[in-house]
Amino acid sequence: MKIAVMGAGAVGSYYGAILARAGHDVVLVGRPAHVEAVRRQGLLLETKSFHGHVPARAGEHPGEVAGAKLVLFCVKSTDTEDAGRQIAPHLDADAVVLSLQNGVDNAERLQALLPQPVVPAVVYVAVEMAGAGHVRHHGRGELVLGPSPRSEEAAGVLSAAGIPATVSGNAVGELWAKLILNCAYNALSAATQLPYGRLVEGEGVLDAMRDVVDECLAVAAASGVAVPGDTWEAVMRISRSMPTQLSSTAQDLARGKPSEIDHLNGYIVRRGGELGVPTPANRVLHSLVKLLESRKDGAG
Repeated sequence: MKIAVMGAGAVGSYYGAILARAGHDVVLVGRPAHVEAVRRQGLLLETKSFHGHVPARAGEHPGEVAGAKLVLFCVKSTDTEDAGRQIAPHLDADAVVLSLQNGVDNAERLQALLPQPVVPAVVYVAVEMAGAGHVRHHGRGELVLGPSPRSEEAAGVLSAAGIPATVSGNAVGELWAKLILNCAYNALSAATQLPYGRLVEGEGVLDAMRDVVDECLAVAAASGVAVPGDTWEAVMRISRSMPTQLSSTAQDLARGKPSEIDHLNGYIVRRGGELGVPTPANRVLHSLVKLLESRKDGAG
């Protein structure tokens, strides 16, 4: 099967590499330096059990998605509409698009632009770009897909390639569960540049994280969303299963790139404001990351 990865950063490149190793025809659509490195030597995949170059095709143009039956849509939440418009003319009529993105509304925003089915996917993986053409895996890797006529088919392709993938009837709740994890960890990891395992050992950090989580749950409840499972236990499990992982927000700030904080803690603040739910802890974290982002413009 031809599979395209639109937005081949750490997450997209990792899953693309796994699918390529399983024998699929994978093309990565990414930034010039990354594309050049992959074209020159393949994608360098580093995991606990594998370290080597995985052959894959790569390009910079959205037209590379043409002919793909499965498209992993992995761009930043801030770029969803722009990237969706770019690939729209090139998508096969029978393609299925998986939204492997942070936040809770990307699939809905993308579906408004595309006639092809867009399936939301909750991503639980710890990865980083260790350099152009080099992705490093720190742990986990499972995907939870929302329901659609094509979801079971997509999950089957992923599972056969060694990517744990299940379909959930409560996709909205699963997306909110992941959003809450991101709200608890991402901004704090970004501000301190600490991985999750060390972050939770800080004085007062767990109490601060619990405040953030409680606000998120209150906003979810006011939105009519049933968040599955024990949320606080899920938060603590992240520090155990991904102790060496820096948040994606931390990685963005370290590279001087804009983050997705407006779609994480910022989303909770906006939604809480609409529903009359106070969100002071999330507001502080959102404001802190926005201040840190402003440094790249020479402020502070």
